[in-house]
Amino acid sequence: MASAPSTTASSLAPPPFSSSRGARLPAALRLPHAQPPAAAGRFRVVAPAAPGRLARARVQCGAAVSFIGQSEFEAEVLQSDLPVLVDFVADWCGPCRLIAPVVDWAAEEYEERLKIVKIDHDANPQLIEEYKVYGLPSLILFKDGKEVPGSRREGAITKAKFKEYVEPFLSTSTVA
Repeated sequence: MASAPSTTASSLAPPPFSSSRGARLPAALRLPHAQPPAAAGRFRVVAPAAPGRLARARVQCGAAVSFIGQSEFEAEVLQSDLPVLVDFVADWCGPCRLIAPVVDWAAEEYEERLKIVKIDHDANPQLIEEYKVYGLPSLILFKDGKEVPGSRREGAITKAKFKEYVEPFLSTSTVA
């Protein structure tokens, strides 16, 4: 009768390069520790994250776009000589951060024909209620102190789609 193979502790131990918990790969097989890339200026970390939580990034805007609030809305939007595109955003809104570069580009591209402002959803509940902003980001075009019919757009948008969206409104508007 054949004897059973012996099982000693040394034959059961995992090899030194295994992925079992606590074991380390030899230095030659380890990947270098990668540092996260620095933010490109579009977002900034608002506060350090608590252990186990992700840090929040704030929606930023370029030089040609500004954040306004309830108190500036009438002067900046309703009394503007230029058509005004209002971008309703929130810090916690991922699609808002996605379209931030497109909105910055548009502010520079249409500088002479269109004014663009951003409104923080959380800080301006009266405007959100008054203009019935249900989804974010929301784009609404105002001309001569009134919302342009059919100008509402919700959700993220590419540069090409943004051009398709805004060009028809600008071609029919007369700028003073």
